[in-house]
Amino acid sequence: MTDILVPQGQWEPDQEAALATWLYGDGETVQEGVTVAEIMVEKTSFEIPAPASGALSISIAEDEIVLPGQVVGSIK
Repeated sequence: MTDILVPQGQWEPDQEAALATWLYGDGETVQEGVTVAEIMVEKTSFEIPAPASGALSISIAEDEIVLPGQVVGSIK
């Protein structure tokens, strides 16, 4: 299992970010490097790529607040 992490160092660490959308559903197969989710910081979006290929397991729902480095899901 490989964790999917919120990117770090791309915005101010004290700014809130929201997990805007998952581009794949829970249990869907994804390929390494494809964008699986997007987060929003103010009016800027950032992509979260799949760190590996396999089945996506979502652990944070859309619209929830996330922090840099936080685990939002995994690839099994």
